[in-house]
Amino acid sequence: MKEFDVALKAVADGLRTIAQGMEKIAKKLEETTPKKQAKTKPARKAAAKPKKAIAKKAVKKTAANTVLAVIKRSKKGVSNATLAEKTGFEKKKISNIIFKLRKQGKIKSIGRGVYTKA
Repeated sequence: MKEFDVALKAVADGLRTIAQGMEKIAKKLEETTPKKQAKTKPARKAAAKPKKAIAKKAVKKTAANTVLAVIKRSKKGVSNATLAEKTGFEKKKISNIIFKLRKQGKIKSIGRGVYTKA
């Protein structure tokens, strides 16, 4: 056990020496490397340009957005069958999208298989 302690102490001393050496090297590097100075560009007068109209962000055309748009347009709510008919998606895909939209709080169920905007 004493041999282990001696070896451990030797390793610790070696690591300490290495760390001190690294600190000295870092200080020398900091002293020798020149610091970069920010170059300032002379100010230019720009000609007056007409302002561009700000465009609205386009909503990505995803399957969820398509289903959500159909649901938002209806006043009384939309059934799964109607969604399948209007979007052309399979029933499984529609049920997955409806699950996600309900989790996000964007739609709510007003009856079995009938959904409206939240």
